[in-house]
Amino acid sequence: MRSRWQSPALFAMILAGVCVVSAVAQAGGSQGAGPAWKLVWSDEFNGPNGSAVDSSKWISESGGGGWGNNELEYYTSRLQNAWQQDGNLVIKVLQEKYTGADGVSKDYTSARLKTLGKFSQTYGRFEARIKIPRGQGIWPAFWMLGNDIEKPGWPDCGEIDIMENIGKEPALVHGTIHGPGYSGAGGIGSPYALPADMRFADDFHVFAVEWEPNVIRFYVDEHLYATHTPSDLPKGTKWVYDHAFFLLLNVAVGGDWPGNPDASSAFPQTMLVDYVRVYERASAPAATPQH
Repeated sequence: MRSRWQSPALFAMILAGVCVVSAVAQAGGSQGAGPAWKLVWSDEFNGPNGSAVDSSKWISESGGGGWGNNELEYYTSRLQNAWQQDGNLVIKVLQEKYTGADGVSKDYTSARLKTLGKFSQTYGRFEARIKIPRGQGIWPAFWMLGNDIEKPGWPDCGEIDIMENIGKEPALVHGTIHGPGYSGAGGIGSPYALPADMRFADDFHVFAVEWEPNVIRFYVDEHLYATHTPSDLPKGTKWVYDHAFFLLLNVAVGGDWPGNPDASSAFPQTMLVDYVRVYERASAPAATPQH
């Protein structure tokens, strides 16, 4: 519901009872990684236990400037915050006093990984199997940004949030698109709710988008819960999802949308990523209406 790029954002909650979609009420599903899709890039995180992520695939970002959202963490490239273990990527949020090389001090550390300059793609199926962390003020995400971000900047480059969760909503995740004229609190998004008494942090779930010309479809565990096309945009705004995007994984702490940790928050918190996989169409998709 916001950008994790360096840009101001204030975030509004989606109206309860209007947008919440129950998992048991979903109709229709994705073909997933079936015959329609061909795997073109992946990371299975099968490196030796305790090893760093594959530097040929990921860049570890650093900094504690709030990332445009008044966040409280300092992202580091240390093994204490991100490593491979038992076939998973581990991103660990630590409550610790940390001062970076830039002199900025924060009370939490975490990791933020991106594929910018390593891998990007226009259109396809982008998915990850993730077990998210939990707790007030915890903000995990699997998302994408236009790889031209250094030129037009955000939000003109476009942003696709495949999965975001804020800890005070343990049974909800959000899928959102941001672009020029519909960013931050004005992003076009939808939540997905698990059935009663289920929490995303209790198990792994598969989060995916299928992105094709003039359409982006959002899935949780193969349940299609949202479809966005140019007809959803505010009048006079531009559909900017027609060029290559790169991938990001991170866990933020605090910020304008989730709020700060409180006495109920427990640390450390861990996000586990079983895999990230990207596919391209192996067969022609059904026609998508032009708008």
